[in-house]
Amino acid sequence: MPRRGAPPEVNAGSMADIAFLLLIFFLVTTTIETDAGLDRMLPPIEPPTEAPPIIKEKNIFTVNINRNGQLLVEDELTDIKSLREKAIAFLDNGGAPSGSPDYCSYCKGKRLSDSSDNPTKAIISLKNDRETKYGTYITVQNELVGAYNDLRNREAQRLYKRDFTDMEAEYLNPETESSRKEDLKEKVKRIQELFPQKLSEAETDSSN
Repeated sequence: MPRRGAPPEVNAGSMADIAFLLLIFFLVTTTIETDAGLDRMLPPIEPPTEAPPIIKEKNIFTVNINRNGQLLVEDELTDIKSLREKAIAFLDNGGAPSGSPDYCSYCKGKRLSDSSDNPTKAIISLKNDRETKYGTYITVQNELVGAYNDLRNREAQRLYKRDFTDMEAEYLNPETESSRKEDLKEKVKRIQELFPQKLSEAETDSSN
């Protein structure tokens, strides 16, 4: 029996149950943010078996991002809104002369002699500063990949009357029937060969 004048006791017998229920509630209702990422397939780690091919400077499209998020495209200060258009012009240039083994019959660019010979030889070289914001890096990557997808969609519409991005999504969908996947595989591969994604990332610069 409690002594007269002592403070009343608090029944804490069910506090553990209440805490457990609250923990479950917050685990179920809380949303966890996920970081944006890039889908890239890295080459296997194998020793080089032959000398690397010689790449003409005109077949390289340089994109530099400094610590302030500014873009230097082909040594010109460029707005992010113009990046995709410039990348498309480079990839679709088709500068190799008619009759040459490198001539691109499906290219619709200006065919400038000082720009890329054809899409299979065109390389986009991306270089960024160590202090470049991740959001800017992702935006630039999206615009460059978007340039490839726009050109692939154009060729897919010409050949198959359907966007490449739709075909690729259906092909990668695990619920797509195997017979349908086989048909899509050949089409997706053909479009990828017309505009292969050659996006090279140079070593990060810390001195910009």
